[in-house]
Amino acid sequence: MRLLPKYIHANREMLEWLWLGLLSLTLLLLPATLMQLNRLDTVKASGTLRVLTLNGPTSFYSGPDGNVGFEYDLAGAFANSLGVQLEMVVVENFKDMLPRIASGEGDFAAAGITITEQRKSLVRFSPPYQEIRQQVVYRRGTEKPYNIKELAKHHPTIVAGTSFSERLNELKKRHPKLEWTEVDDQGPEDLLIEVWEGLQEATIADSNLVAVVQQFYPELSVAFNIQRPEQLAWAFPLSDDHSLYNAAAKFIKEAQSSGALSRIIDRYYGPASRSTYPNLAAYQRRIESILPEYQSMFEKVGAEHDLDWRLLAAQAYQESLWNPEAVSPTGVRGIMMLTNRTARFLNVKDRVDPYESISGGTLYLRDLIDRVPATVEEPDRTWMALAAYNVGMGHLEDARVITAKQGGNPNIWKDVRERLPLLAKPAWYRKTRHGYARGYEPVQYVRRIRTYYDILVKVDEDIKATTSTEAIKVEPSAL
Repeated sequence: MRLLPKYIHANREMLEWLWLGLLSLTLLLLPATLMQLNRLDTVKASGTLRVLTLNGPTSFYSGPDGNVGFEYDLAGAFANSLGVQLEMVVVENFKDMLPRIASGEGDFAAAGITITEQRKSLVRFSPPYQEIRQQVVYRRGTEKPYNIKELAKHHPTIVAGTSFSERLNELKKRHPKLEWTEVDDQGPEDLLIEVWEGLQEATIADSNLVAVVQQFYPELSVAFNIQRPEQLAWAFPLSDDHSLYNAAAKFIKEAQSSGALSRIIDRYYGPASRSTYPNLAAYQRRIESILPEYQSMFEKVGAEHDLDWRLLAAQAYQESLWNPEAVSPTGVRGIMMLTNRTARFLNVKDRVDPYESISGGTLYLRDLIDRVPATVEEPDRTWMALAAYNVGMGHLEDARVITAKQGGNPNIWKDVRERLPLLAKPAWYRKTRHGYARGYEPVQYVRRIRTYYDILVKVDEDIKATTSTEAIKVEPSAL
């Protein structure tokens, strides 16, 4: 009888030790089980797709209504297809991009990366999603290089670590006199602007970027292409785990077949292919033929918000050519080209209704004018508000900070206007609060509106003067 309690006690101890052993084994095996998740499942489990990119007009940047960019939209669509959030990690220099993705710092890199044989030893490329050409660019009015032999006389400057460097090294074997400079603290967009400024004789850039920058610097001209068509793709780490890569490859092929990819391409590069110099003759014709239909709306809304109706009309012409049904590839619509987000904020129900659009756009401009620091006086206040309408108040403030640091006056539009293009230069935008912006765009935007405004003021004053003169010449019958 005494043995029974000891027996039960012994078995109880054994069961406790067995339970603890099984628990320990489970805990030991748990990390191993998690480690067996493939790359795709790991991304889904984390809820985040981490993509390395560059700040720039063809990749990723902060616009007036939030983050934008070709690579941002395409990678974002892929993230949505996976049911996860997109995290864009900005890399300062392109030459660091592929080594960092090869070491596993991100899920993949998306930055307009050209597929080359040399790079295939470092990363695995997705199916291509866009075709471009390498172009030699110079400023119209200067000596044009017609071929590689003549390019040697111009000593082009290019970005280090790019496919341009690979191509020039290949060409140098046949053209020993070919020399060039490589920089790693500037981007290709920065060098294009320096060519326009006359600081560089020539540079090499991808055709998609050249088309975008030419909209704002039309004096930039393509001398010739130095490479057959090349393909852009996402870059993945070399790995035996192809799950995420296969998902991306499937996504790209489906985006191509559905037309989603072509819509994103048109959103960012379509306007570049359709852009022209402002046609002032057409503008003056439209003042007579189109403006009268909307003039009373501009006058009424302008009076409500204490703004010159002619300024509102000039801005609307810059936005839509006074077309109430205008729509851009990026989704902005109406005579004032409002985004969905801005329209909701302004309580605009129908963006293609001209009066609603004019009212909403004017309210937005009035709000921006009121938000410009009180130290800024008119007319600089209005010019800065127009710039913010185009690029965003945050980027305008970044330009004002740079202006002050350089000894300029942040309250004077002329001084700020000269610094806005610096927001496209890596040496400057990396130090700002809001990062990269196409700072040259608001400069052109405000300049064109001021041109349209000045013309409209003159036309309006001439009409008033003519009407007044005719009234004076009329002799009352009673006299």
